[in-house]
Amino acid sequence: MQPNSEDVIAALNLEPHVEGGYYRRTFQADQQPLVETAGGSRYAMTSIFYLLTAESPIGRFHLNKSDIVHYYQLGDAIEYSLILADGTLKTVVMGNNVMAGECLQLHVPGGVWKASLLMEGSAGFGLISEAVTPGFDFADMQMGDRETLIEAFVQHRGLIERMTED
Repeated sequence: MQPNSEDVIAALNLEPHVEGGYYRRTFQADQQPLVETAGGSRYAMTSIFYLLTAESPIGRFHLNKSDIVHYYQLGDAIEYSLILADGTLKTVVMGNNVMAGECLQLHVPGGVWKASLLMEGSAGFGLISEAVTPGFDFADMQMGDRETLIEAFVQHRGLIERMTED
């Protein structure tokens, strides 16, 4: 029997995330020396589970200072929209259908605007894991402001309007 999103949220003890979806930190490299960044001391690496559901299918545009490697886990595929500093849009689908070009891993460098969307499927959820280095801190994350992003990347106006809050 395939679990539903509520089962996965309960089993993994996930909580709502500010960008949308659900998450829980699963690891922080607290046995290693802290890394000094412009924003302060950070763990060398952190890791989370991140879940999108049919009820919360969008991870809104945001920017992280740290590099992130995403790992597809289970459920439906998730489409990532990445806007690079030069305005280039890159779209990547994470899922288990590697023969159709879906990715099991995705590296997103720090400084790239990122949004995610659960693709329609039978599971009603998509689960990934993320490894972040230097480790994630909410002070290093910027949520996308719709007007500011449209001003910077007008060519992606429709996507930005769909993937940000008013």
